Amino acid sequence: MAILLACVSMCVTLIGGLVAVRIGERKRLVLGLAAGVMLGVVAFDLMPEALAADRCEALGVPVPLLAAVVGFFTVHILEKSVAIHTGHEDEFGSHHHGFESVGLLAGAGLVFHSVLDGIGIGFGFQAAESIGIAVAIAVICHDFADGFNTFTITTLYGNARKQGLIMLGLDAVAPVVGAVIGTLVRVPSGLVGLYLGYFAGFLLYLATADILPEAHAGKPAKGPLLCTLAGLAFMLAIAAFSH
Repeated sequence: MAILLACVSMCVTLIGGLVAVRIGERKRLVLGLAAGVMLGVVAFDLMPEALAADRCEALGVPVPLLAAVVGFFTVHILEKSVAIHTGHEDEFGSHHHGFESVGLLAGAGLVFHSVLDGIGIGFGFQAAESIGIAVAIAVICHDFADGFNTFTITTLYGNARKQGLIMLGLDAVAPVVGAVIGTLVRVPSGLVGLYLGYFAGFLLYLATADILPEAHAGKPAKGPLLCTLAGLAFMLAIAAFSH
């Protein structure tokens, strides 16, 4: 059952990515929506899961929060060290030459997150069928956003559409791989919490320092802001539904 539901997740991920491909001409709206969804994933999904999985503290601060700070500055330092963050331009995608590795790294992070989603489904079914189904519903609901973001983020930094589609394919298969692993193996929850915190910081930087500024670059418009709020509201609704 876990693997079957993960296959549904795979299809939903592909649909999300294909929507991102089709709507490519409305980039500011796409980027605004993607930023809102990413912020929602960080605030309503990744960080709560990380804090629940790892309750340890260091220097009086929860370890997943420290991991989030490290994740945030990982991207910041990477950008500044290669002097690639060039600010706003009228046509998004015409810069960031040599920055393709960040897009691939971000896409790979989303793929790994999808593997963890699948592992979560497998673990849920190990505990009880009802828990497994509840986890699977939550995963399927946000995998549309995962597919959308995987293609968007990968191509955001100058990668070709082909590379974006490859990362989308990997992200789609990832929950199925995770479900198989989660059915057979048990991973220490502390490591999962640490990773989720780190990746939350990673996404937070991309959403606030790169994607949001690009979405609002050029002539002021309400559309990107409304899309950002819509993305946030969507993820909040998913979080409320899944809990």
